Amino acid sequence: MSASVLRLSSMIVAFALPMAAHAATVAIDVRGFDGKPLQGAVVTIETPKAPGVTVRGPYMIEQRDIAFQPHVLIVPVGATVGFPNRDRVRHHVYSFSKTKKFDLKLYGQEDARTVLFDRPGVVPLGCNIHDSMSGFVFVTATPFAALTDQAGHVSITGVPAGTGTVRVWHPSIRAPGSTASQPIDVAATGFATTFVLHR
Repeated sequence: MSASVLRLSSMIVAFALPMAAHAATVAIDVRGFDGKPLQGAVVTIETPKAPGVTVRGPYMIEQRDIAFQPHVLIVPVGATVGFPNRDRVRHHVYSFSKTKKFDLKLYGQEDARTVLFDRPGVVPLGCNIHDSMSGFVFVTATPFAALTDQAGHVSITGVPAGTGTVRVWHPSIRAPGSTASQPIDVAATGFATTFVLHR
C-alpha cells in the first residue's frame, strides 16, 4: 500500500438499524502518523450496494478572514458550489486540478461565483492574490462520506451490510492521491474500527 499503510484494528459492535433492514452504522476513528486523532480527514465507504448520490445543497465555501471556510468541503458529483467573498479585499479563486480546472477572476466583498463539480476527485483551491489561502473540494460518487471531527471520529449511517472499501483522504497521507484504503466487511448489526496511519 505504497508509503502509507493502514493498520486495521477492528471489532464488530451492535448498533440499532437506522434505516431499512441490512443497513448499518459504520463508526471509524482515524489516527495520524503521531498516533493522535486526525481531524479533517475525509472518510468514504464504497460498496456495490450503495445507492447513487443525491444533490441537495446549497454547497458553499466562503472567503472569510483571508481563508477558505470550510477548509474541506465534501460534495456529491453534480453539485454546484458557491464561492462568496465575505472579506473587504478582492479574491481570485482557482484550481489547476485534473478533476476540475477553473479560474474565478477578481471579485469583491459580497460578490459570489459558482462552479459545477461534475467528476469525482479532490479539487485543491488557491487564491491568486493571497498565497497563504488553501482549501479543498472533495467530490464523491458515494453517498457514504464524512469528515472526521476533532476526535478523529466519523459515524456513517445507512451502509448496506456486506463487503466494501473504506478510503481515508488527508493532505498529509504520503500515498497516491493522498489516500489510504482498507477492505471491510460490514455486519447487519454495524461495524467499528480504528485506522492508524503509518509512514
